Amino acid sequence: MGTPRVFIARHGETEWSLNGRHTGTTELSLTENGQRRVQATGRALVGDDRLIVPAKLAYIYVSPRERAQKTLELLGLGCRVKYPWKDTREPSADAEVRTEAKIEITQDIREWDYGDYEGLTSAQIRAQRKETLGSEHWDIWSDGCPGGESPVDVTERLDRVIANMRERFHKDPLSQSSKKRSGQHDVLVVAHGHILRAFAMRWAGKSLSEGPTFLLEAGGIGTLSYEHDKIDEPAILLGGGFIVGHV
Repeated sequence: MGTPRVFIARHGETEWSLNGRHTGTTELSLTENGQRRVQATGRALVGDDRLIVPAKLAYIYVSPRERAQKTLELLGLGCRVKYPWKDTREPSADAEVRTEAKIEITQDIREWDYGDYEGLTSAQIRAQRKETLGSEHWDIWSDGCPGGESPVDVTERLDRVIANMRERFHKDPLSQSSKKRSGQHDVLVVAHGHILRAFAMRWAGKSLSEGPTFLLEAGGIGTLSYEHDKIDEPAILLGGGFIVGHV
């Protein structure tokens, strides 16, 4: 059994993600193109011989926003459990079961609360700041959002969910040799652009004020893990190979 992994999945494209408007609490549907791209991502990256192996998933954390929940559905993981936001399970779902992972909706991975900047583009925010503050400088990673969340607020909730994840799903398997590990230890987080970039920063023990220099496209997947199989050496996995059978 390999080193436990955490997959971070950003929700698919929306109208606001297309035009750069900051989308925190506003509920928006995925565009048709966004839905197709998430489905394509699922076909390419989800499967027994793919990046995300459903049978290895122990748990799924998903944002309370509908666009994230729809993205999880479209990835095609084959969850046995009912989606928490649906009243019933699809009758045909039993034939498609590929994972026993439980699903939790958590506020801790909701998008950054943009407060007064909700629905605005970065250019509009800078113009507003220049008019009211005399300077157009704005960096969400150090300044946060008036009426919304500060970097300290975001750090607090992300550290909470990361600690929960490591204690529940990674501490025990990483205390064993890789040859003795069994069961499901991978975790999937389905959420949003800024919060997942912040999540990756905190996973690696970096302050948000350092500002991430990496991106996560709408509908994109990132991978986090551990170096040397040690829980105190969390790392960002820049690339991984597909699983293949021995010949």
